[in-house]
Amino acid sequence: MAQRNETAGAFDIRNVIGGLIGVYGVILTLMGIFGDEEADKTGGVNANLWSGLAMLAFGVAFLLWARLRPVEVEADGIEPDRTAHDAG
Repeated sequence: MAQRNETAGAFDIRNVIGGLIGVYGVILTLMGIFGDEEADKTGGVNANLWSGLAMLAFGVAFLLWARLRPVEVEADGIEPDRTAHDAG
């Protein structure tokens, strides 16, 4: 019997990490563009903008990694738990 492999899909932790860091990156980037600039606190650097762009790049890298190298899960080796049905 041929063994079927499926990908982890949305349950891959890299998708969750990439999505969350990407959302935070969008928020920080927008705050850097439209928010109040407090350049005196950061030495003249727009810290929200640069950290947001870095987080966006990191999030996209994680999502690309998950897309290009998916985790494969053996589908044939997993059987539902039937002990509760067999006992009754």
